[in-house]
Amino acid sequence: MLRGSRLLDPAGAKALLVALAREEGFDSLGVAAPGAIPQAGTRLQQWVAEGHHGDMDWMPETAERRASPRHLWPKVQAVLMLGLNYGPDEDPRRSLSERSRGTISVYARGDDYHELIKGKLKRICSRFVPRAGGEVKVFVDTAPLMEKPLAEAAGLGWQGKHTNLVSREKGSWLLLGAIATSLALPADSPERDHCGSCRACLDACPTGAFPAPYRIDARRCVSYLTIEHRGPIPRDLRAAIGNRIYGCDDCLAACPWNKFAQAGREARLAARDENRAPPLAELARLDDAAFRARFTKSPIKRTGRTRFLRNVLIAIGNSGDRDLIPEAERLLADEAPLIRGAAVWALSRLMDGPAFARIKALHAQEPDADVQAEWFNARERNV
Repeated sequence: MLRGSRLLDPAGAKALLVALAREEGFDSLGVAAPGAIPQAGTRLQQWVAEGHHGDMDWMPETAERRASPRHLWPKVQAVLMLGLNYGPDEDPRRSLSERSRGTISVYARGDDYHELIKGKLKRICSRFVPRAGGEVKVFVDTAPLMEKPLAEAAGLGWQGKHTNLVSREKGSWLLLGAIATSLALPADSPERDHCGSCRACLDACPTGAFPAPYRIDARRCVSYLTIEHRGPIPRDLRAAIGNRIYGCDDCLAACPWNKFAQAGREARLAARDENRAPPLAELARLDDAAFRARFTKSPIKRTGRTRFLRNVLIAIGNSGDRDLIPEAERLLADEAPLIRGAAVWALSRLMDGPAFARIKALHAQEPDADVQAEWFNARERNV
């Protein structure tokens, strides 16, 4: 947190903050009053009560603090919400048809956006506080701050039926950051909902994660399942995941407002070509050291090799590519039960009945109960 003596009036301080944010490359920005989202806490509590948070235990633990920025920092008088366009230069769904390759969500194809945005916010504040005064704190998705409702209140966009922020200028491709200040800055007008009768995002979801417009059940969301979920992916959802190995952009990419968006500068600079549609065989061979080296500075690194290879094996099972059988078979000996279990499922999808029966017999002494269940539930052909 930075602190300084007040030197500018509220309008002047806001103009300075906006100018500094523009210099750092932020595409959208606006100010929200800390009391601008009175219904957000109630909606969050209902979402948690319905169990839609899955095993994201931090959601119920921090729900009360998320209800208002003042619960997080009592001194806050205004929140500057900032959006960074990360729109891709091509439809990210193109790689879904390349079944022997993986599809990685656009935001995760380069360096971790948390560090990118946090650096920008800190630079803004280091120039703002000495000239405007007050105290500031910065947030990038890791603190219990409800960025999307605040961004809507600040006029950056609205929460669409897919629950993500939608902008008339940037579509569904905005990464958010926030600067909270003890200065009472003039607030901007909230954006209104422009979804109308459209339901393209809802219909695009491969796993039916939206029980109703503006509501998401994380337990069925591919992004949650491939990133946050710690255990085996539910069997009834595996086929629908396809070759999505980290996150899912389908509901974002389907949004008609994307037609007004242009590819984001930051996305083009940070994206790595090897993460656009990497071969599944290549990823399946990563040991822990190789995984860490390949995904240095990437958000994928935080998920860890075990969950990532679980995802890769689900994609292998969905690939229909029998040339990938040796990769899955080798991982039956992996030390992680989560990986062994996913390998069982992948092989049951790719092998013919007799071949699968033979390999099943070789692993009759599997010690882990979850992996035993995978062997038990796997039928001898295409399950």
